[in-house]
Amino acid sequence: MLAGVHVGCFELFASEAIRNIPDLKGKTIGAQALGSSAQVFLGALAAGIGLDPVRDIRWITDPAEKPLDLFAAGKIDAYLAAPPEPQELRARGLGHVVLNSAVDRPWSQYFCCMLTGNAEFVRKNPVVTKRVLRAILKAADLCVTEPALIARRIVDGGFTDNYDFALQTLRAIPYDKWREYDAEDTVRFYALRLHEAGMIKSDPKTIIAKGTDWRFLNELKRQLKT
Repeated sequence: MLAGVHVGCFELFASEAIRNIPDLKGKTIGAQALGSSAQVFLGALAAGIGLDPVRDIRWITDPAEKPLDLFAAGKIDAYLAAPPEPQELRARGLGHVVLNSAVDRPWSQYFCCMLTGNAEFVRKNPVVTKRVLRAILKAADLCVTEPALIARRIVDGGFTDNYDFALQTLRAIPYDKWREYDAEDTVRFYALRLHEAGMIKSDPKTIIAKGTDWRFLNELKRQLKT
């Protein structure tokens, strides 16, 4: 892991019967895929309040079943959405937001998306690694300073056909935290949550020691000043 890029991808949309995380017990929840970052995120969150993410929640993750469509049809209780899905759900007036990781603490205090690299490649190619990281972090800055321009480029690049949703996403997600937040704190926070939930075996100290390298990020923080 080389750097944190931005905060807050996930929003949990739910039916009126669900007002908070404990209400998820016994409910059916849709996510993009089995083992996806969205499912792991919500599983760790549920485990943190005493729910068993395997036994207490019924997951719908088969793309053939189209979990988002099932939620829209009222056939499942909740859906953990990632852009541009939250924008679509709002536009359709479907459900209400129980959790928004971009604004709700403690999740909003940590990165949701981080840049990682193959350890051997990073070791052998430090100059290229730094150039890639520089490009991504400068792109994050552009998302803050030129959201309309970036939204248009996303559409022109074929990543989405809805300009309004792209622009809403860029304005909602905090892309300006990579200088301010501590990426190691994010690793420590999520590693502890996942370790406590039994989802990983390694402890945070081991993961940070063996799986992170902040040298390039620290250099770029000095070079790419606001």
